[in-house]
Amino acid sequence: MAEVNESMQKVVAKIANQHSIVLAGIYTIGHIVIAMSCNYFITGTSLNMAAMDAIIEPIINGFWFYVLHKIYQAKMNNNKQEIREKKYGFI
Repeated sequence: MAEVNESMQKVVAKIANQHSIVLAGIYTIGHIVIAMSCNYFITGTSLNMAAMDAIIEPIINGFWFYVLHKIYQAKMNNNKQEIREKKYGFI
């Protein structure tokens, strides 16, 4: 069981660290489903209107998440490079 848990953690870490578009896509799909459900049940609007609202806003958020994740990755890569340079004395 511990091997399965470790394997799952490695897969999640790999996706989170390297595949911004996959992570953003998964986030966006989940966001659409959640937003549509909330809109439908809370406001009582028609399913069509709830779907329209739930699709437009999460797509914008998904794009924003992708941009933020790419900025984060660039920052982390720069930090790792700086650490290597300090450790090994590279300029």
